[in-house]
This record gives sequence, C-alpha cells and structure tokens, in this order.
Amino acid sequence: MRKAMFEHEIKILRDTFARLLRRNAHTNLVKLIRKTHPADLAVVFRYFNDEEQAQVFSIMVDDGQAVEFLVELDDTLIANLLEDESPERIATVIQESSANDQSYILGTLEDEQAHSVIELLKTEEQEEIEELMGYPEDSAGAMMTTNVFTLYQNTTCRDALTSLQDQSEAEMVFYLYITDEDDRLVGVASLRALATTPADTILKNIMVKRVHTVRPETDQEEVAQIVAQYNYLAVPVLDEDDQLLGIVTVDDVVDVIREEATEDFLQMAGAGKDREILLKSSWENARARLPWLFASWIGGIFAASIIGTFEHLLESMIALAAFIPVIIGMGGNIGTQSSTIIVRGIATGRIEIGSELKVLLKEVRVGIILGALYGLLLGAFAKFRFIDADPMLGVVIGLSIGCSMLIAVAVGTFVPMFLRKVDIDPAIASGPFVTTSIDILGVLFYFVIAEYFLSASLIKP
Repeated sequence: MRKAMFEHEIKILRDTFARLLRRNAHTNLVKLIRKTHPADLAVVFRYFNDEEQAQVFSIMVDDGQAVEFLVELDDTLIANLLEDESPERIATVIQESSANDQSYILGTLEDEQAHSVIELLKTEEQEEIEELMGYPEDSAGAMMTTNVFTLYQNTTCRDALTSLQDQSEAEMVFYLYITDEDDRLVGVASLRALATTPADTILKNIMVKRVHTVRPETDQEEVAQIVAQYNYLAVPVLDEDDQLLGIVTVDDVVDVIREEATEDFLQMAGAGKDREILLKSSWENARARLPWLFASWIGGIFAASIIGTFEHLLESMIALAAFIPVIIGMGGNIGTQSSTIIVRGIATGRIEIGSELKVLLKEVRVGIILGALYGLLLGAFAKFRFIDADPMLGVVIGLSIGCSMLIAVAVGTFVPMFLRKVDIDPAIASGPFVTTSIDILGVLFYFVIAEYFLSASLIKP
C-alpha cells in the first residue's frame, strides 16, 4: 500500500515537472524544486532527458538542497550533469557540504576538472578532500566523515553535556567517542548513558571499552557487515596509532549495502559489475557484457563438441535430442540457485569460515532430493511419451537429470566458497561461469549414461 502511494506521488511530481518544463515556467519550477525533498527530486530526475536535466539543475539555487540532491544521484548522472559546469559553480554548490560529500561528488569528475574545483575551496577543505580522495575507492576512508565529536576520558558527564550543547557542526553525536591523553580512541558512550549518569561521574567510568573499529583501507562491504550485524549507527575509523580519523555513518552504509547487492546480482547474471549499467549507452552496455558472455560461448562450443562425439546415439534414438534442453536447463537453474544462496550467505556473514563442508553437504542433500524427484517425474514422462523407444530410455533420462542437478548443486556451492578461500570476489563465480561448467558436465554425463544403458542393438557403430 505504502509503495503504491509513493509511486503515485512520484508520478504526480514527474507529470508536474514535465508540464512546467514544457511551459518554461521558471518561477514555478524554482518553487517546486524548493518544496521537493532532494531524494524524491533525484528519483524524478532520472525520467528527464539530458536537456531537461540541465535545465532543472541550472535553475537550482546553490544552497544546501543542491548538494543534497547531487549526493542522491548515481555517479554517471553526477558526472554528466557537472561535465559542462564551471569550476566556480561547482565549488559554490559544494562549499557548505561535508568533506565526504565533497570528495564523493568530485570523485565522479575528470581529474582536471576536480582539481580546478579543489583549488577554489578553502585551504583546510582542500587538504581534507585530497586526503579522502587519496584512499582506495570503496574503502572506509573514502566514505568516512571526518567531523567527529570527541571527549577526553577524564571529562565529567556535566562538562560533556556542556560541550555537547556547543556542538553544531559534528556529523553525528549519538555516540560520544572518548580518547586518552594521546588522542587514541579508548571507548565510546551513548547519549542515554550520559544523560542518566550522575553529573560528577567521569566518562572513563561509563564508557564501553570494547569498540568495533576499522582501518581506512577496510573494504566498505566489511564495514556494512559490522553495522548490519551489531546494529551500530556508526563505526569509527582509526589509523595505525589508534587515533580517530573519522566515522562511517549508517546512512552511508545503507547506500553501500544497496550498491554491493546490485553489483553482486549483476555479476551473478553475467552483466558485468557496473552498478549504473542502465545509464550507459547501448554500445557501452554491450561492451560491458561481452566478456561475461564469452564464457557461455566457450561452454556452448564444448557442449556442441560433446554432442557431436555422440552423434551415433542421436542417429539411433532421436528422442534423446528432445531432452537435451531439459537436462541443461534444470542443471543451470538449480546451480544458479545454489550459487546465489552461497554468494549472499558469504556477503551477509551467514556462511562463516570453517563451515564450508557443512554447507556443501547440505546443498548436496538438497540436490539429491530434487534430482531424485525430478528424475522420477521426467523418467516416467519419457517412458510414456516415447512408448516405442528403448525401455531403458526412461532410466537414462531419470538418471541424467538427477546427476545433472546433483553436479550443478555441488559446482554452484563449491566454486564461490573456493574463490573466497583464495581472496577472489565470490560473485564472479555465478552466472556464466557456473552455468557453463554445468552445461558441459550435464551434456557429458547425459550421453555417457545413455551409451551405457541403451541397448546395443539400437546403437549404430
């Protein structure tokens, strides 16, 4: 119900923008932009053509709403939108935003354009942005907020509350990050603990000393796992000396979870890993998907070669050809199911290191159950559909589908877990790579079983 209401509101908003754009109603457009939440504006913005997008952004006032709107957009949209903008305009738009938002926006631009914008910012902002942009892409350092509120461990709760009241620029003060005399992070305290503790109590006595932290080079997906597992609102980022560099907040983590899930599903489908593939041109889209489909092409060549090797079987019993798509299709489907389950289990931390054998055996049991069930059903169908064929045809089909599904489950489970062992993203194992190997093995076992069981009188030498 709520989703339907949201979609209805977005449609009304989209139609209103389209009508005002057609009329060039500049004043009304400005009013509508100011009344629209940046997140909703970003959704509607995707329905505009390039000219309409440029027109809307050109009349957008260079205040906090403009930069909030930009950070809601995909990287490609930001780059396209700012490509022809002057460095002065861009600097004006982002100057009041946080350093991590500034670095995110500038990171979508060409190096020369980004450098020109940075030179127009304040010196302290320049240094902070360059530091953030120097961290690896998709790392904790690249997405952290550096404006963090900290307090010395011997500060009383009374003084802490007074200091907190004077804070207006800190990104988030749900947690109080507590440091020692060397500015090293030694603990964290919640606002609730601060408010419910006697005023003369020092922070050292109420802080939680065991804090989950990350390094600036930590992958963003690992940070997201920590937040999701422990329900944190933020995760501190420390340097080698345990000094607080910044925090990764939950709102940034939500974006990471969405991006990583999209990336994993694209890779599992064999569509590359570009999260913004829908925004690419047809040629760019095709080029991104080409290498992934090459694996399927190679697999098809191998499968065709195997079928050619057993040509004499097909000539003797043409009914065998009718079941090749079923053997390949059922194996590919259940293999993709298994690999998807395993990849998401690894991504969410539900499949722990050391539990691989247990997970593999469980999926094999699933493959045996489903393979036996569909083997019986398909074997019975083959026997009654092709009554005049060899009596063993039903056995061949039943065993083949059962073996194909069992092999598919084993491959779809084993390969992602193996890749994790060797520090390769398990998502790349899905899609074409798993299904290709399943196609080859499924066809091979199908004809081997057929040659073994079918009557020699029906097989021409």
